[in-house]
Amino acid sequence: MPQHYDIIGDIHGHAEELVRLLLDLEYQRHGHGFRHADRMVLFVGDLIDRGPAIADVIQIVRSMVDAGDALVVMGNHEFNAIAFHTAVPGTTKQWYREHSDKNRNQHQATLDQLSTRELTDAIAWFRTLPVALELNGVRVVHAAWMEDRIGEINRSLDTFGPFTPEFLAEATRPCSELHAAVEDVLKGPELRLPSGYEIVDKSGHVRDTVRVKWYEQPAGRTYRGYHFGSDDVPDLAIDPAAAERLVGYSLDAPPVLVGHYWLTGMPVPLAANVACTDYSVAKNGKLVAYRWDGEIALSAQKFHWVGKE
Repeated sequence: MPQHYDIIGDIHGHAEELVRLLLDLEYQRHGHGFRHADRMVLFVGDLIDRGPAIADVIQIVRSMVDAGDALVVMGNHEFNAIAFHTAVPGTTKQWYREHSDKNRNQHQATLDQLSTRELTDAIAWFRTLPVALELNGVRVVHAAWMEDRIGEINRSLDTFGPFTPEFLAEATRPCSELHAAVEDVLKGPELRLPSGYEIVDKSGHVRDTVRVKWYEQPAGRTYRGYHFGSDDVPDLAIDPAAAERLVGYSLDAPPVLVGHYWLTGMPVPLAANVACTDYSVAKNGKLVAYRWDGEIALSAQKFHWVGKE
């Protein structure tokens, strides 16, 4: 297996940008996918929803995986799609992800663009995806590398089967360990704000929780300083009890690449050994790749991208 990887961020159905990026990275057409002589792509998930060419993205990525030219981890949109399309056994109108207006709107582009057969086939493939990868000294996960949470998910997959109804029943049960693990690993750890505080997020939703910089330690921080985003978060000290599960990501740990966070501007590492490759291609931003060649300390010079920014 190659030890030179191109880690590509959330694509969200933007096939044109994906093709441009792969060609810029000197991959060549190979069947329905692309191939490089001595490199491999690691996709961080969120292939679907939002964009105009979801079927094309799935075909390219899946062809590359099948040919041994890429690997892909599950994103929260793939997980949500599995849950949205899996009925609770014994029911006809109850699903593991509620068919609410909010959830349907998030998934609508995929519903509109994929035929019933294509959607069924895609969901079956999504069930086979790992939630995290560690290869030759580099790690890839959609939102947060947390050893105990990844271990909980993998043990549950072994117990219940790959994203089966039994797995989903436990993963969507509030307060279960598996539910907490899926939320942290695929959607990013969040902290509940002090009583009486709320924010309005980038999508216009009122929230009483905030996504946080899981790779840093929360001790001595404020909610605003530890928040991963630009919302109007209160500048109050974090309650240590609320953040006890968050221990940061050790500087001695292997470099980890994530997606998920809708960043903007010029790509730079988040820490010496942590980088995000999601720079909002679905919101007129960039589709970003990080070219990893064995380095322990990640570098801003290793990012490549296409897009409108």
